[in-house]
Amino acid sequence: MGSDVPPDRYEAPKSFAVSLQIDGPAEAERIFHALAENGIVQMPIQQTFWAARFGMLVDQFGIPWMVNCEKAA
Repeated sequence: MGSDVPPDRYEAPKSFAVSLQIDGPAEAERIFHALAENGIVQMPIQQTFWAARFGMLVDQFGIPWMVNCEKAA
């Protein structure tokens, strides 16, 4: 669940990230690029030693995200 607050009570998010676990690399890339639109990419989505795809970004609303797609077993 999520909700907003009146503008005078808003505080920027800090010290967390929403983490998504995606089953396929193509879907991980699609979701990453959609979230990154008008946002800031902190780590481009790419293959890593633990993941088929992994990337980090802050979306246009200031919410930090991590998108992960594990390598096949």
